[in-house]
This record gives sequence, structure tokens and C-alpha cells, in this order.
Amino acid sequence: MNNAVGNLTWQQRSVIVGSVLGDGHLRKIEGRRFAFLEVQHSIKAKEYCEWKYLILKNICKTPPKIRKIDEKREVIRFQTREHPEIDEIYQQFYKEGKKVVPKGFALDALSLAVWFMDDGSKSKGSIYLNSQQFDWKSQRRLLHALRLMGIKARMNKDKKYYRIRILKESTKKFLEIIKSYLHPSMSYKLPG
Repeated sequence: MNNAVGNLTWQQRSVIVGSVLGDGHLRKIEGRRFAFLEVQHSIKAKEYCEWKYLILKNICKTPPKIRKIDEKREVIRFQTREHPEIDEIYQQFYKEGKKVVPKGFALDALSLAVWFMDDGSKSKGSIYLNSQQFDWKSQRRLLHALRLMGIKARMNKDKKYYRIRILKESTKKFLEIIKSYLHPSMSYKLPG
């Protein structure tokens, strides 16, 4: 690893945590010392992906690249370098190869905004956080982290899996918390 990378800023750490809650993945290759972050979004989210890259640029080797998945799908992706602080986040969020939310987890406004931009959606004045990738215990921890921010939310069954629904009475507060971090290209996810 290049030791000139230095420590993560609070902003970088928040973007990484928000990405882990959403579409990002931390990976650790056997035989390597530290984990790294992989970010991949649909080509429609190109501006948003580039915004993430600009925040993480000093810990990345190359800028985002467009990759064709098949005839109909293109993605844009980048990854960070291996980093000791990313490895700490990896140790917290991955147990036996499965992504989990650690005990005592707390959100900040930027990580919440990134999570929403990655995996949020709107429906009839309400907001959903598509947390189906997490087990029940992890989702309960996410609900607790939202409550600590003054946001009321519940588990909501989506087909056979559960996701988090922000209650209508907390939608305004949720939006106030994330608004200064919301990338303009993601405003289509906002209710109303």
C-alpha cells in the first residue's frame, strides 16, 4: 500500500459508510493487508458516481470507468486503494463474509444522505430505504440509528423481504437532515 495516502477525512469515512449501507462493497483479497471499497452505479447515476470519486480521489488509483455489462446495461465503477481505515470499517461491517450492521452503530447526515442516494426511493409522500440485503438484526440496528437522529421509521415488508420505511411524520425531518448533502442528480428520488 502507498503510505502517502494518509488518514481518511470525516467526509470520506461518511461516504464509505453510506456506500456500505447502500450499493458499495468492501473487499479484502486474501494475502493482502487491507480492504478497499468498490463503487458501481448504473450509467444513469454517472454524475453521482463521479461526485463520490471526487471525495475519495486521493485514495483511488484511477477515475471511474464505464463498463458494458450486456447489450442493454452499462455501469460506471471505481475502487479505492487498500487502506487501514477502510479495513477497520470492513472488520465492523463484514462477519463471515456477510454484510451486517455493527452493534452501537450511529449514522451522521452525510452517511444517511449517501445511503438514501444509493438505495432510497419514494412512494406516496413516504421514503423507503431498501435495506433488504441486511438481516433482521441489522435492520433493527439501522432503525435505532435513525431514531437517534430523531427519525421515526418502521420495517416494511416488500414481497418476501423487509426494508425500512420512514414514517410520513418524519419525512420532513429526514429531508432537512440530508438536504445539504444531496447531489442534484439524485433529486428525482425526493417525494413531492
